Amino acid sequence: MIKVHHLNNSRSLRILWLLEELELPYEIENYQRDATTRLAPPELKSVHPLGKSPAVSDGDLVVHESGAIVEYVLDRYGNGRLMPARTSSDWVGYVQWLHYAEGSAMLPMMLHLYASRLGDAAAPLRPRIDSQIDNHLSYMDRAVSATGYYVGSELTACDILLSFVSQAAQAAQRLGPFPHLLAHLRNLESRPAYLRALARGGPYSLNVFWAPKV
Repeated sequence: MIKVHHLNNSRSLRILWLLEELELPYEIENYQRDATTRLAPPELKSVHPLGKSPAVSDGDLVVHESGAIVEYVLDRYGNGRLMPARTSSDWVGYVQWLHYAEGSAMLPMMLHLYASRLGDAAAPLRPRIDSQIDNHLSYMDRAVSATGYYVGSELTACDILLSFVSQAAQAAQRLGPFPHLLAHLRNLESRPAYLRALARGGPYSLNVFWAPKV
């Protein structure tokens, strides 16, 4: 059985959600962030050399990196669910969005997070970071405007992975100008499988990281 090494308020919620969508049995090993530093506990280094989450154990195999976990789970247990067929015209787009989620899309949001901790020292960087966030959110907004999903007309793993970017943007109060992306996020967060993942994973809020400082 798959075991998810789950860190609170982290991207590992998406893995719980993926498993719930697939209705697969799984166990959770919970890890809690330090209340002051918000960093992962050192115990996670026994699973992932970098001490990061998510990571999953499946027998003796340990897989980390969100995209790699998603690909592993779908290849082994998905039976064609949550992704288009490899012969489909949607396949290449699916692969692109899947890798975009943890590649290009997260970088501006992480820069925003780090800049917020620097305060006034980050002021020269702010215009560039803000323009990049808007550029990416506009790109994502256009992508979901036609069918409500990134690929095809139903949920795929791309939507699951990219949900974190939208949630971080929402916590940073940057999602308002992008109505299609906001509607997409609301649709995802109302899914029964997502709600089951929340129930099993525990309290989840990205405001502690991305909410504007007042």
